[in-house]
Amino acid sequence: MGPFFVRKKTLNRHNPRATRASRRFNISSMGSDLAIAHLRGAGSPARELDQAVAALAKRQHGVVARAQLLDLGLSRRAIGGRIERGLLSEVFLGVYVFGARRITRKGRWMAAVLAAGDRALLSHRSAGRLWRLLPPAAEHVEVTCLPGRVVRRKGIVSRQSAVRGDEWLVRDAIPVTSPFRTIFDLAAVAPMRELERAFHEAEAREVTDRVSLPILLERYPGRRGTKNLRALLEARGPVGITRNDFEEAFVALVDQHGRRRPRMNAPLAMRGRFFEIDALWERERVAVELDSRGIHGTHKKFESDRLRDRILLAEGWRTMRVTWRQLQEEPHEMAEDLKQALGQGHHPHPPGK
Repeated sequence: MGPFFVRKKTLNRHNPRATRASRRFNISSMGSDLAIAHLRGAGSPARELDQAVAALAKRQHGVVARAQLLDLGLSRRAIGGRIERGLLSEVFLGVYVFGARRITRKGRWMAAVLAAGDRALLSHRSAGRLWRLLPPAAEHVEVTCLPGRVVRRKGIVSRQSAVRGDEWLVRDAIPVTSPFRTIFDLAAVAPMRELERAFHEAEAREVTDRVSLPILLERYPGRRGTKNLRALLEARGPVGITRNDFEEAFVALVDQHGRRRPRMNAPLAMRGRFFEIDALWERERVAVELDSRGIHGTHKKFESDRLRDRILLAEGWRTMRVTWRQLQEEPHEMAEDLKQALGQGHHPHPPGK
């Protein structure tokens, strides 16, 4: 998803002062890049203030809250003047991008947390995307505020909930619910398929956290969505994306890179045995397995997969195993490997029997 653009907005003197920024995190620990050419060199007190604002914005993905500007020593009139000159452009009420009208996705997430006020956290789907448990998407930013705190900002969806100290942290300079607390929150608002996807990604990435899902279920037994979450945890095998999801994504990658489509779920006879190959290029003698723990996670299936790989290799086939994570994170490298394997294929003798 490309950068967001924010509109320059003139100061409304009747706008209420935004709630002060969260004390949950240490601003000095944040980091990102923001170049503001007009601040080079020393100069007047106004320039020194702008340099201080620039330094703060650099640590916060380019954004600052009105309350932070006041704390730095800018008057309301000075803030208004910078808005009129385009040095500050409003993202959400009381939060501005400094020195530019472009804002990154992380900048927008940070701006929403600042707009939501004291001890607010990025949460739910937005947190899932920050943790890379869900794919990128253009949507409202979701935050969680303290109970009793009501936030009404266009472009922000806020919820109220108590969050314990081991259920949140700072990721890429943004205060956010922890990975498993994020999944726990998703169970209350997301359909089962989306919840499964996040659950699978956490499993595939071997995500660790200070608090586990079973502990969260014990802490909040009456929360909405706990039934679905328990079903995932109590399933006999790992639960993840469906086989169709994986196959469709793989075929889309093949199409995108101009390769001939394979036969999907193709039967193959070899040494008196019959195997089902997830993606088969018979002429090139290339067999690809879409390696999902949800499908290949049992001990029996593990053994049969290795037997098939051994036989295929001995009979002159090239085998590849592709994981969902690789398909999502390394599509170009995977496509190059596949191109090389297919280019080396095409054997004149028929498949072994």
